[in-house]
Amino acid sequence: MNIHEYQAKAVLREFGVPVPQGKALLKADEAEAAAKALGGPLWVVKSQIHAGGRGKGKFKEASAGDKGGVRLSRSIDEVKANVQQMLGATLVTVQTGPEGKKVNRLYVEEGSDIAKEFYLSALVDRETSRVSFVVSTEGGMDIEEVAHKTPEKIVTFSVDPATGIMGHHGRVVAQALGLTGDLAKQAEDLVTKLYTAFVAKDMAMLEINPLIVTKQGKLVCLDAKVSFDSNALYRHPDIVKLRDETEEDPKEIEASKYDLNYVALDGSIGCMVNGAGLAMATMDIIKLYGMAPANFLDVGGSATKEKVTAAFKIISSDPAVKGILVNIFGGIMKCDVIAEGVVAAVNEAGLKIPLVVRLEGTNVELGKKIIKESGLNVVPADNLDDAAQKIVNAVKGAA
Repeated sequence: MNIHEYQAKAVLREFGVPVPQGKALLKADEAEAAAKALGGPLWVVKSQIHAGGRGKGKFKEASAGDKGGVRLSRSIDEVKANVQQMLGATLVTVQTGPEGKKVNRLYVEEGSDIAKEFYLSALVDRETSRVSFVVSTEGGMDIEEVAHKTPEKIVTFSVDPATGIMGHHGRVVAQALGLTGDLAKQAEDLVTKLYTAFVAKDMAMLEINPLIVTKQGKLVCLDAKVSFDSNALYRHPDIVKLRDETEEDPKEIEASKYDLNYVALDGSIGCMVNGAGLAMATMDIIKLYGMAPANFLDVGGSATKEKVTAAFKIISSDPAVKGILVNIFGGIMKCDVIAEGVVAAVNEAGLKIPLVVRLEGTNVELGKKIIKESGLNVVPADNLDDAAQKIVNAVKGAA
């Protein structure tokens, strides 16, 4: 689960992490009070969307101006003007895609005197099963670009969970960033607090870009991007309250209500599969035959008829879907349950696009019988290869 920058900073502030003061806005008429509370003389108005590249982004609406999604303001009137232009407008960045995202929230933050900019992040490293830190002197830039062009400017290290964060980890960061004296001590303190917050809140990723040194000699987290392990959210009701559903795909929100593993993609063939491995194989073979999946959807091993019905309706509600492939290998999940769910969903929502169903395993004959006797226009398949070819050909033929 992702949260907004201002929310991430509030979480980090609980652990003593140095972040600038700021005020979140939902309405334009809150701008003046927020600016006065922060005091100035410099303010930064930041778009709050779940996407990077906000500063370099462009608004679709001409009325929003072309100064990007992060703007300096040198007076209260300028703060008000920027808020008025940005709030409710659609911001397009390298991460939003051409459709962009509507800015429903803004963050007005006190300005900072920046002397240096760095990059610092922590994430779960699957190879080592540890929390790893990534540090670079090239703050404020796309870390992917730095890794590609100047990999020697990136330092990484992992933290042994048996010992937790220790003093030498902070010294590694200080050395990597060229910090000495009091700034080196601040770096050690900062790394300890960030690691503590990361573990305590079950974070999956924590990115500070940029981490700055102010002209007053202070280390400050000028930006913060945080995502959490969704499987651990039951332990953190305070974090769950921060969820902004307007930033998420409505289909993914609906899927979460039925405990379905669903991820929207940009292809045209909808997939309903049981088991993550089989789902990945199904997506791969669709690509092999020249088309792309519209989603990843794992209904799980113990889905009910209602769950399957919901899954099918979610897939078919996507206007980008031009055909659906149901691929079920029955183990714990019985083929007849899938068949009943598909029939119920089609009868309720209708079927205007090609549907290919491949069933194998527990109660497979019963499942095939249910599909056959339903009277639905369903194309049966004998195996995965056969199913993929049939749905691709059907979609291409209907195009």
